[in-house]
Amino acid sequence: MPFIDTPIKGLKIFEPKVFNDSRGYFYESFNQQTYHDAGIMENFVQDNQSFSQKNSLRGLHYQLNPHAQSKLVRVVLGSVMDVVVDIRKWSETFGKSYSILLSGDNNRQLYIPRGFAHGYSVLSDTAIFLYKCDNLYHKESERGILFNDPELNIDWGLNISDAIISDKDKSNSLFKNSEMNFIYNEK
Repeated sequence: MPFIDTPIKGLKIFEPKVFNDSRGYFYESFNQQTYHDAGIMENFVQDNQSFSQKNSLRGLHYQLNPHAQSKLVRVVLGSVMDVVVDIRKWSETFGKSYSILLSGDNNRQLYIPRGFAHGYSVLSDTAIFLYKCDNLYHKESERGILFNDPELNIDWGLNISDAIISDKDKSNSLFKNSEMNFIYNEK
């Protein structure tokens, strides 16, 4: 099975089988049946893409229920440090973060269920980041957690003083003050 469990329940790494030859490579980046066979039943309804330059930091973002989103994220060009924070109350890992290097070279994908705040920092000169969502964007439900919250102590893989961060992300709430309406439910 191409899925690897992480230390945080529900969070999974997907490593596709890549076929290389003299022309380049080919791989199946998404197959709904493969995900369903692994117990991931989401019906992805929206694809997003971003292009960012080195030291860009985006996050930590999430949407409140009932507009929360599960995501399947990957990088097609460049490399990023992808970061999630468990915001599911009563989870054994509530408030814990998980980081993974995603790149156009390693082709790894991260499946992020609902109940996680998400962000990433760009480590390469540029990066193209793609993600699928199982719920549409809903502006009124959008929330964020401050990227440099001392309680979370996230290592973004870059010098924060060099980071390029939106004013919106600079004004996100501290973790302890963030509005969260997720309850951990072990399936």
